[in-house]
Amino acid sequence: MVIGVVIPCYRVKRYISDVLSKIGPEVSRIYCVDDACPEKSGKFIEETIFDPRITVLFHKENKGVGGAVISGYEAALQDGVDVIVKLDGDGQMDPGLIPRMIHPIITGQADYTKGDRFYAMEYLKGMPLIRKCGNALLSFLSKFSTGYWNIFDPTNGYTALSAAVARELPFDKIARRYFFESDMLFQLNLLRAVVRDIPFRATYQGEISSLRINKILSEFLYRHCTNFMKRIFYTYFIRNFTLGSIELALAIFSLFYGIAVGSYNWFNSITSGILASPGTVMLSALPIVIGLQLLLAFFGEDITMVPKVPIQNDLYPSPNAITQLRLSQKQVIETVYHSRNPDVQFEELRSVQKTG
Repeated sequence: MVIGVVIPCYRVKRYISDVLSKIGPEVSRIYCVDDACPEKSGKFIEETIFDPRITVLFHKENKGVGGAVISGYEAALQDGVDVIVKLDGDGQMDPGLIPRMIHPIITGQADYTKGDRFYAMEYLKGMPLIRKCGNALLSFLSKFSTGYWNIFDPTNGYTALSAAVARELPFDKIARRYFFESDMLFQLNLLRAVVRDIPFRATYQGEISSLRINKILSEFLYRHCTNFMKRIFYTYFIRNFTLGSIELALAIFSLFYGIAVGSYNWFNSITSGILASPGTVMLSALPIVIGLQLLLAFFGEDITMVPKVPIQNDLYPSPNAITQLRLSQKQVIETVYHSRNPDVQFEELRSVQKTG
């Protein structure tokens, strides 16, 4: 399979040479995207690193990490790459882990893999405290909005993606800047793609992150809420209708009814000075309790809806995969033609029929 690596390059001139030198022979193509880098990282790569696998792409204006990655994705798909790895150029991610990242994809166990720095406690050594707290908070928000309750560390930028799945993604709808990784997960869930976490230890070399949790928290909260409502509406009321759909509808009705009736009776009690009767209180409290129970039941149903069957095998294969299939079939046919054993002929021809 043809493996491609996309590296967004913005203020990484200090680290990029070392990162590129560690990319192993399993990778066939490398796409370095100079995202209007003030250090001219792209030009530096062209002038100092002579690796025939490298293609440098230039942005005239900064499009953010998401915009850089999408440019790399599009170039990789045009070149017929089968699996696309996204790797940062700041040295925090070990290129030696690329075989581990792509293994679940090339073996058909997953459609998308991502790094997980929270898998073990020792992996967190060296991670600044603010990053630990911020990533933990963003991880819980991401579980709600993306529907991938089984993964953690959603902002991790070390990822690998099946090209067959990449062709189905609406790149024009995916966020271009810091919300890119979370938005990718949201879009992947709409496709019902299987995502797996790959444990790895990040390396911090004193670089300063441009991500400020206090600045992007409100934006992330808004986007996560928006994606959550989109996902729920599409998954439970457009594409499918399950027990969870009924539970959610009844939960919303019960909560709305209980809160509305309770607020009305409370207002009347305050203005009239007459305490509400126990029966009146129960008419408000009981619907709220039932609504909360139904809401918990819905989230239990939602957790079980995490995609479990990879979709890449059901999608149209890449040009390289088609070529390899035709070559293998041609070899089998030639073997059968030259074989004088009727049993070998029968078994081999039957295998050719099965493969297409």
